[in-house]
Amino acid sequence: MDELASGQAAVDALVRLLDLEALGGDRFLGISPPVGPQRVFGGQVAGQALVAAGRTVDPERQVHSLHGYFVRPGDPTVPITYAVENIRDGRSFSVRRSVAQQHGKVIFFMSASFHVPEDGLDHHEAAPADIPPPEDVPTMAERLAKYPERAGIWSMIPRPIDVRYVGEPGWVRPGDRPASPTQRVWMRIDGKLPDDPLVHACALTFASDLTLLDSVLAVHGAVWGPGGFVGASLDHALWFHRGFRADEWFLYDSVSPSASDARGLATGRMFTRDGRHIATAVQEGLLRRVGG
Repeated sequence: MDELASGQAAVDALVRLLDLEALGGDRFLGISPPVGPQRVFGGQVAGQALVAAGRTVDPERQVHSLHGYFVRPGDPTVPITYAVENIRDGRSFSVRRSVAQQHGKVIFFMSASFHVPEDGLDHHEAAPADIPPPEDVPTMAERLAKYPERAGIWSMIPRPIDVRYVGEPGWVRPGDRPASPTQRVWMRIDGKLPDDPLVHACALTFASDLTLLDSVLAVHGAVWGPGGFVGASLDHALWFHRGFRADEWFLYDSVSPSASDARGLATGRMFTRDGRHIATAVQEGLLRRVGG
């Protein structure tokens, strides 16, 4: 299978992952990939929770924000049940609460708000300047070729997404990453997605959890894995500002304003290639030294 077909196959698998089974009564069932990390990837459960919430809302109302908490590690061998509560349907906004459960316990919960598009003020900060285009940035395969012993760290993450780091990623060898105030990554879903805006919002939610905490380590030139840190997402918030396609390149520009008590805060802005600000993410994560 050639590279393009392989990428589309992974994207098709992501779409199936986000296509939850309806159980009735605003309850849905989601599964995890047959091969993956020892715990459910945070972006997956957040994306699936948003799918569940979106399935209960008028399609004309588009998600504009979500706020979620990761409560327990998810078990990838067990299906996840999502229960959606209708908090409110107003004239312009709908609010839903989506709760993910396994083994009778909550592993994640999210509030999501949906809005009927309307006219209003429009402005945004400019995208970072002088960023090389994605075609001029090394691919993940090219990055991994330099660090074969570190490849296992990245291989634990599902990859229907083309990720290209501007600068050194967080999984290189200790000492190979200079300290930096920013973490910048080009991303896109590595194939063609359906045209449904909810699918693109859920795919972006999935992608938004991949590299955001890297910016916390970047400030210190620190890395993931042996000789560095292990981490976990504690909460995640995402705002959608403008229409986009997640299968087209966007720049994920992330910084960390604070870290203390083994927790790090990260914020990221997403820009299209033509500089439109499409989304903003904020996340706090737990970061502990390996062996600490």
